[in-house]
Amino acid sequence: MTDRTYQSRRTAGLTNGRVSFWYDQIGLPERGEALPGDRTADVCIVGAGLTGLWTAYHLATHRPDLRIVMLEKEFAGYGASGRNGGWLSAELAGNLDRYAASGGRDGVLRLVRAMEGAVDDVIAVCAEEGIDADIVKNGVLHVARSEPQLARMDASLAAHRAWGIGEWHERRLTRREVHERVRIEGALGAVYSPHCARVQPAKLVQGIAAAVRRKGVTIYEDTEVTAIEPGRAVTQRGVVRAEHVLRCLEGYTASVQGRRREWLPMNSSMVATEPLPDDIWAELGWDGAELVGDAANAYSYAQRTADGRIAIGGRGVPYRYGSRTDADGITQAWTVESLAAILHSQFPATADVPLARAWCGVLGVPRDWCASVSLDPRTGLGWAGGYVGSGLTTTNLAGRTLADLVLRRDTDLVTLPWTNRRVRRWEPEPLRWLGVRSMYLLYREADRREAAGLRRPSRITRFANLLTGR
Repeated sequence: MTDRTYQSRRTAGLTNGRVSFWYDQIGLPERGEALPGDRTADVCIVGAGLTGLWTAYHLATHRPDLRIVMLEKEFAGYGASGRNGGWLSAELAGNLDRYAASGGRDGVLRLVRAMEGAVDDVIAVCAEEGIDADIVKNGVLHVARSEPQLARMDASLAAHRAWGIGEWHERRLTRREVHERVRIEGALGAVYSPHCARVQPAKLVQGIAAAVRRKGVTIYEDTEVTAIEPGRAVTQRGVVRAEHVLRCLEGYTASVQGRRREWLPMNSSMVATEPLPDDIWAELGWDGAELVGDAANAYSYAQRTADGRIAIGGRGVPYRYGSRTDADGITQAWTVESLAAILHSQFPATADVPLARAWCGVLGVPRDWCASVSLDPRTGLGWAGGYVGSGLTTTNLAGRTLADLVLRRDTDLVTLPWTNRRVRRWEPEPLRWLGVRSMYLLYREADRREAAGLRRPSRITRFANLLTGR
């Protein structure tokens, strides 16, 4: 029995892999031209996911005369940009103290505000470019379903208040207020932020790719970059020479020569149900398009799709030895069952609703778990990423920042505290595999103990965070 054909009572017709459910809805794009040989450009962008596409979009907007070439191993939007949970969220990846070390308290608050603005920038560009990506801005709920989760959630909220992040960004909901929005089994409370929108990821990334092409940017697909050097990107099909070469590969960074330990490719998996009947939606009371996450250590994230399904995700096998990545989105059988169990625990009314799809993808994790945008003016080499799973909005802000750095524009974006941060590399194998695997085993054990009746947050979580420096 293989992962691709895994059968169970509720997954008999399930399709596993083939990139993502989002591409099932719109169809896989026809691949564009591969690099036909050596080329010269002003800017070469390696990777045609959302980071690279947003960078190209804003470069071409500000400087239509620029010769911009993008290089993509598969097709534009093949990776996490077309597989994620569809949370267009203002959530900022990483530890605020680490950003403050670069930009102080004011820098952190400016970065939080910039993330909020990025949500609206994505929505505005979609409206301007005529991109229908099922976008509905109803906010996001992070729901606590046990006393330890509630304590952890309240501690996080209190820490944000100490930074000066007020109710304009997020606020506490009571059990009744949660129930009025979505009926989640065992919900004790939640943190709600209005700065989040539901989006169909494949529609978004394909729409931005089309807009970029309309602006005159050339995207070469089926073209794998093997090395990135000052002034050039090397592929088996030829070399692209440019003053600026920008690495926008996120979780696929390890595929480039010499970058194996730069950012760790973390795996995240998702399942989607068949469309839910109206009576089940009525029972769930999920009338809007709020995004829903939980406060577990090994957390989950979910959306109500435009066609009436629930798509829910979480960590499966979080890291594969040697920084290997998934094979076309195929996820493990036990991960499918684990996500199904989370779904049915949160929404018992879905117990008899079949799962239709399973898939997975990789995201980029820096050693300090904080995102960054950088450009070295001496070499012309730039990069952006390390979003740790909060990248759908962050790609927009990173792309705009990277474009401003390339164009030497004196804007607020280039002074944000994530700009030009230096982060040490991950340890060599087997240390990084042992560390990340141990961290998630400890998270799951902490969740098991908390679910079994522990009244306070498990101390195991603190040890897991210390183990990996999260």
